[in-house]
Order: sequence, then C-alpha cells, then structure tokens
Amino acid sequence: MKLPFLKERELRLSLYHILGVYPHNLSIYKQALRHKSRQRLEGEKQYLGNNERLEFLGDAVLDATVGHIVYRHFRKQSEGFLTNTRSKLVQREMLNRLAHEVGLDRLIVYGSQNTAHNSYMGGNAFEALVGALYLDRGYDACMRFMEHRILGRFISLDNIAAKEVNFKSKLIEWAQKRKVELSFQCVEEMRENRSTPVFLFKTVIEGMDGETGRGYSKKESQQQASQSTLKRLQRDKEWVQQIMQLRDDRLSAAVLP
Repeated sequence: MKLPFLKERELRLSLYHILGVYPHNLSIYKQALRHKSRQRLEGEKQYLGNNERLEFLGDAVLDATVGHIVYRHFRKQSEGFLTNTRSKLVQREMLNRLAHEVGLDRLIVYGSQNTAHNSYMGGNAFEALVGALYLDRGYDACMRFMEHRILGRFISLDNIAAKEVNFKSKLIEWAQKRKVELSFQCVEEMRENRSTPVFLFKTVIEGMDGETGRGYSKKESQQQASQSTLKRLQRDKEWVQQIMQLRDDRLSAAVLP
C-alpha cells in the first residue's frame, strides 16, 4: 500500500523542483502529464483522459504571461517587435527544449506505440503543465513560474529577441517536402493613422484559405501568417488530412491521359 504514496510523493517533489511550488490538486498535474496514447493506466478501468484540453488552456496562458513579460521588458519596442519576440518564446521547438531542460519529459506517461519519438510531446506537456498550474494556483503563479523559473534561468530575452526566426521559410519547406501547393495572398492593404501602411496577408494551401497575418510590411505580415499556419498544422489533424487529400487528387488528375 505504500508504493502509490511514494510515487505521489516523488511526483510532488519533482513538480516542486520544476514549478517552485508544491501542487494543491495533484490529479490535474497527473492529467497534464498523460499523453493521449495512455488514457487508461494499467490496472485501472475508468477513463482518465489525456492532456490535450490542458494543452489548449496552457497555450492561451503562455501567450498571456509571456506577452506580459515581454511587454514589460521591452518598454520602447513596437507591437510587431513584441509579437515576434513572444512567438519565438512559445514556438514548439522552444517549448520542447524547455521541457527537456526542466526534466518534464521524464515525467510524461505515454503508450508504447512509437509515441516516444513524437517530437511535439515535450512541448505539448509543457503547455499542459502551465494549464494545470493556472487551474491549481492561478495566473500570478504562472507569471512567477515563467518569469523566474524559466525566463530567468534558461532563456535570455535579449538574445531571443535578436534571433531571427523565419516562419515563412519553415512553412515553404513543409510544403515542398510534401509536394503541397502553397501561396501567399494579400487580403487588404490599409493606412493606420492615415500614414502608416498595414498589410493583411493569408496563406493558401492547395486552394484552401489558411491563416492570416497583419504587419507593417509585407514581410512581417507573411511571417505572422506563416507562424499561425504552422501552429494550426501542428494541432488541426483534420485540416492536414484535407490538405493531403486535395494534394492527392491534384496529383492523380495530373497523370490522367
């Protein structure tokens, strides 16, 4: 009877080392660490759920807390600069790296069907952990975690801000590898305060509208549209399947006599 208690105690201690606080409701954190491939733990009959809903919540909380921190740190920078910096901090590669740095990847519970090679598992769990912390201790605890436990220890805001991340190139590379047709279309060009030009671009994939991006230059707006599109490609499996089906139909039609 002592083993489950010891496991819970070890989990609480591991979470304390990561978060800097002990969890109140441990069950929320257990769910945050449970990949969809392991919705039922061995020996338990009830449905336990997975971390996808907490991942959704944590994504929103991360956008808010990181945006807040970036806004305070760079007091004289433009909206576009702040948006780009936040995007770099919450992109999947960064969250995967952070999950590994804090040891979160060692706590994830998953099945054995090749999920160990899922390149997004760590980043998804990191988002879910933030969602669990938000439900358990609130927004201020998430702010302290990101500001002092993460950004203060593993990331330099100034270095990240100076680093250029080309989301458009990444999206083009994704499309080329899969022989998918991709284009960028200008939806609207307007004037802010009657002088500053603002552009709205959208991605078009296999003839379907993708995501939009707004910026003070064509390059900036296309970068924003690409970043949003890449994020959707990671999360919206049905949309990806639609894209692949349209691609297959186009390629099949091209070889017909």
